[in-house]
Amino acid sequence: MTYQEKIISAGQTIGQNQPTWNAIEPDMVARMQIQNRFRTGLDIARYTAKIMREDMAAYDADPANYTQSLGCWHGFIGQQKMISIKKHFGTTKQRYLYLSGWMIAALRSEFGPLPDQSMHEKTSVPALIEELYTFLRQADARELGMMFRELDAARERNDEVEAKRLEHAIDNHETHVVPIIADIDAGFGNAEATYLLAKKMIEAGACALQIENQVSDEKQCGHQDGKVTVPHEDFHQKIRAIRYAFMEMGVEDGIIVARTDSLGAGLTKQIAFTREPGDLGDQYNAFLDCEEIEGAGNPGDVLINRDGKLMRPRRLPSNLYQFRKGTGEDRCVLDCITALQAGADLLWIETEKPHVGQIGGMVRRVREVIPNAKLVYNNSPSFNWTLNFRQQVFDAWEEAGKDVSAYDRAKLMSVDYDASDLAAEADERIRTFQSDAAREAGIFHHLITLPTYHTAALSTDNLAKEYFGDQAMLGYVKNVQRQEIRQGIACVKHQNMAGSDMGDDHKEAFAGEAALKAGGKDNTMNQFAA
Repeated sequence: MTYQEKIISAGQTIGQNQPTWNAIEPDMVARMQIQNRFRTGLDIARYTAKIMREDMAAYDADPANYTQSLGCWHGFIGQQKMISIKKHFGTTKQRYLYLSGWMIAALRSEFGPLPDQSMHEKTSVPALIEELYTFLRQADARELGMMFRELDAARERNDEVEAKRLEHAIDNHETHVVPIIADIDAGFGNAEATYLLAKKMIEAGACALQIENQVSDEKQCGHQDGKVTVPHEDFHQKIRAIRYAFMEMGVEDGIIVARTDSLGAGLTKQIAFTREPGDLGDQYNAFLDCEEIEGAGNPGDVLINRDGKLMRPRRLPSNLYQFRKGTGEDRCVLDCITALQAGADLLWIETEKPHVGQIGGMVRRVREVIPNAKLVYNNSPSFNWTLNFRQQVFDAWEEAGKDVSAYDRAKLMSVDYDASDLAAEADERIRTFQSDAAREAGIFHHLITLPTYHTAALSTDNLAKEYFGDQAMLGYVKNVQRQEIRQGIACVKHQNMAGSDMGDDHKEAFAGEAALKAGGKDNTMNQFAA
């Protein structure tokens, strides 16, 4: 319903409950209903799943329609991202949020900072999803509240044209609520544990869950060593568990992102069950590093039959088995194909560097079997982007026969090269990496997992250096508050951002002339009106 239709509907309901409801204003009821568009997390999950499916179809039609997100560890951070996006670009279209398991472990666990090894409380994951959407919904309410105030002012001036414009803007208000791709790690246990946690995450509003093929109790950060994968059937059970959770909760078009860590994982905890030669278990076991033996082997040996020969998989003191070196890409391709065949919607290939050619090579092999396969890709801060891309340019120039004698490949991170032609080309490749990879490597969604972790550290370091140094208070005023004012950062009016003006609107509706409002002439936030 439109704003005016909501006023009429509220008026009819109030009229049916007279005289006890005669102090309830239909206009205020309509405003509060518009400011609270989403009643539950499931409303959000259904709404955002539809958006994401439409975006996936748009990408299939044209890879220029790729999507992006930034990782968050607090509702306020997610809120400010979407407010900034709307301010600078006018729309949230094709922009999401990413919920990073790494940042929950490092920043949101009651144990304190933890490594990304699924040791944090799994309940903190749905709690953060709910928190993010609480802040995004508050951003809607705040923005609409300011529009309602402008509408009242236009009516007081008898400016009918402006009043109509504002009513149209209210009816067509674009919400700050966007899809969240949420990290469920390796499921925090078996398939049943994965299903139970997935339900909680969906109830909180998640329309897209990302799960990885590592062993749950041996889980490592994707960019660290010691990763251990599971046989495909174990992983597929968890994919099915998530799909059941989506369907049980009435989010039939929920999205499952299947992540493979096989490129950097050289170990497995299990030898896959095999029914017949060439089946999926047999294909998994074919990657094991084995040695042929004769006889019964040694006590405690685990032996397998490979092509009619008795083979002993190499087992480490940790009781883990190792894969043959150089098989990572082949395992990734098999992981991707079988995950999509098992019901996943999107893929995530964790790589050791951002390289369009490497990613694209694997995706092309997947697309030979599943033509519309597409990826979510981690534009990770774990990569040294400057060094990686300078080395890529160096290698390309060298291969093309260009003189690179002025550069030391091992020291390309040096500030001495910052003004060089090589550095300029590398920066241009970084700038176009997302569009290039969307076009050439099948990447539908680009995200940065930990951006605000790093920006918070950097800005805090700069403030501490200035404030506790010679600049003292000027360090804050010049580099923070003055910049907020100059750049139109909404948080400069932090009372308004925290909901003070909305509270005043409610007080006036609830108490009338008796309302004790905070926004009077003595409120120091008035100093920022100019």
